Amino acid sequence: MSRISRVGVAATAVFVALSAYAASVGAWKLLGITWVAFAAMALAAPLGARHRDEGANALVWGYGLASGAMVTSAAVFLVPQAVGHHPQYGGFGIAAGLLAGFGSHTVGHRLAHMELPVDRTVAELAAHAFSAGLVIGIVYGNMPTLGPTLGLAIVSHKGPAGYAAARRLASKRRAVSALLLPASALGIAAILASAVVLPESAPFRGVVFGFAAGVFLHVAMDFLPRCEIGSEIHEHLSVEGDAHDLLDRLRLHAVASTFLGGLTVFLAWLFVV
Repeated sequence: MSRISRVGVAATAVFVALSAYAASVGAWKLLGITWVAFAAMALAAPLGARHRDEGANALVWGYGLASGAMVTSAAVFLVPQAVGHHPQYGGFGIAAGLLAGFGSHTVGHRLAHMELPVDRTVAELAAHAFSAGLVIGIVYGNMPTLGPTLGLAIVSHKGPAGYAAARRLASKRRAVSALLLPASALGIAAILASAVVLPESAPFRGVVFGFAAGVFLHVAMDFLPRCEIGSEIHEHLSVEGDAHDLLDRLRLHAVASTFLGGLTVFLAWLFVV
């Protein structure tokens, strides 16, 4: 792969063009959220590439804070909206979204065994980002009065995800600029999805908002820091031999960081919303 990823640059150009359209229709809140997401991943990537040989503690805290905020936001902002439209259809939508997220994750692992024009890590992150972007676009496109707290919590994983992915790419001597693809994918999906106007039918909206909540919950839980043998955290440990003791200590950091991430969303809701 070349030093500058052409796919990443092309995705960024598409995102910039769509951002101009979003600005023309006054979607400033959506623009702010998507550009925060882009900047978080784009700025974290060089840091990850520079610190590719460091320990996993920063990764655990980054993932933990982000996933805790995401799970809490889904439970507080998305799930009530789904069941508020229709309790049963909203519940079925949540279940369908969770199962679809699991299915797409499984398909993503299958695709990892195929020859793709982009790195596996980049492809998986792009799929995650596109899913999150659909959630943001649908929600904010149909609920323009919603505050930015939900959107910012949804994109809170972009920084640690970009940091971890850049470390992995740098260790393989591959272009970190390829992460411009997943960095742009969220904004591209969000702006396109925001143009979709949902029918006023309560069951239909319950299913759609429930599905969005389920997909987002899957993405949020996928970023929970798992300190197990063979996990991504284990791969980033800078020790040799038996790592059980260190993983046990990191599990405590994982629990603390996820609770702190959730608490941050609660405080934001309490004092800002």
